[in-house]
Amino acid sequence: MSIDVMLPYYGDVEHFKKAVESVLVQSYTDFRLIVVDDGFPDPEPARYMGELTAADSRVTYEQNEVNLGANGNYRKCLGMVEAQTVVVMGADDIMLPNYLQAVHDGFAAQPDAAVFECGVAVIDENGAGAHSLADVVKAWQSPVSGADGRKVLGGEELMVSLMRGNWTYFPSLAWNAEWIKRIGFREGLDVVQDLALLVDTVSAGGTIVIDPALAFLYRRHSASDSSVRALDGRRFAEESRFFAGEAKAFSERGWNKAARAARGHVTSRLNAATLLPTALKAGKLREGGPTLLRHIFR
Repeated sequence: MSIDVMLPYYGDVEHFKKAVESVLVQSYTDFRLIVVDDGFPDPEPARYMGELTAADSRVTYEQNEVNLGANGNYRKCLGMVEAQTVVVMGADDIMLPNYLQAVHDGFAAQPDAAVFECGVAVIDENGAGAHSLADVVKAWQSPVSGADGRKVLGGEELMVSLMRGNWTYFPSLAWNAEWIKRIGFREGLDVVQDLALLVDTVSAGGTIVIDPALAFLYRRHSASDSSVRALDGRRFAEESRFFAGEAKAFSERGWNKAARAARGHVTSRLNAATLLPTALKAGKLREGGPTLLRHIFR
C-alpha cells in the first residue's frame, strides 16, 4: 500500500526541516513526500528541498507563486494525491519512525475505514513535552487514550464525541484517499476546517480506526495560526458559526444527541474562557474579548 505524505508549508524553517526529516526516516518506505510551499519569504526551504529532491526520488517540492492561505493550500495538496492513502502533515510536527507502518497496518486491518488515528504526544516549540489544558481535555475525552488495541468508531456516537470536543490531532490522521478527495475541505474555513472534514466524513458514513500505540508528536506553540486567531476572537467567531450550522443539520437528520452536543460545544467554550486572562495580558482583550465572551455564554 503506497502512502502520499502531503506537507503544506508556511512557517518556521527549522521546525519544517525536522518534520521533513521525520518522514524520511520512516521504517515503512513505500511513500511519496510532497511539500507545497505557500510562498514562504525565505530562500532556505527551496534550497533545502532542492538537495533532497535531487537525492531521493520519493520527494517532490513545489512553491506557490501566490500565497493561497491554509485552506487553499490544503485543497491544492488534495488535488495532487495519487496513492490510496494520504496524510496531510503539519509543517512543524514529527512522525515517529513507526508512524507510516502503523498507518499501513491499521488500514490493512480495517480496509473500509475512512480515517486512521494513532496515539499522539504533544511537544512545545522546543521539542519538550507539553501539557496544556486543551491537551489534558483532549486526552480525557479521547477514545484513543487507554484503548486496548485497535477499535473502530462511526455514526452518531462518534459525532457526539467530536462535538463535545475534537479529540483528534489532524496532522496525525491518515485518510483513505478516496474519502478525503471526495469530501474535501470546505471553503471559507481557516480554523475548524479539520473538524469540518471529519464531520462531513462521518455524516457520509465514514469510520475511524484507532490504534492507541504512540506514533506521532504534535507541536503546540503560541505562535501558531490558531493561537493568534484565538486571542483576537476570530477562531471562536468561526467556531460559533460552525457549531450552529452543524446543530441544525444534525437535528434535520434526526441525530438529536449530536445536535445537543453541537449546541453545547462545551470544550470549545471552556477553551475560550481559559484564554480571557491570556488575551488581557497580550493586550488583545478590547479586540477579542467581546467575541470570547459571546462564545462562552451563548
